Amino acid sequence: QVQLVESGGGLVQAGGSLRLSCVVSGRTSSNYAMGWFRQAPGKDRDFVAAISWIGYSTYYADSVKGRFAISRDNAMNTLYLQMNSLKPEDTAVYYCAAALSWVLTPLIEEYDYWGQGTQVTVSS
Repeated sequence: QVQLVESGGGLVQAGGSLRLSCVVSGRTSSNYAMGWFRQAPGKDRDFVAAISWIGYSTYYADSVKGRFAISRDNAMNTLYLQMNSLKPEDTAVYYCAAALSWVLTPLIEEYDYWGQGTQVTVSS
């Protein structure tokens, strides 16, 4: 079993920055691709960014490309999402997720474990 715990969310003004963290515990010896998703009120959960197990490959949704950066520290079992130039439309609950895979994937159905989410609110 794997547990994921996100932190770092909060309230920020448009144009500001936040860094989300996700600590992985439990069966950390397995190889996981990791991803960030977000869900705004009344909307589906959408893909934000993904990173491969080794961390050499990353992939972003068009809406965040150039503003967000995903990274991971496998020694610390931690996933990060650096969010810059935040916009009000970035407001959502952000979830980290782990997929039992060497390669990254943007597909929500490929992810096996999920965190509880952290709220990000961007004011205009």
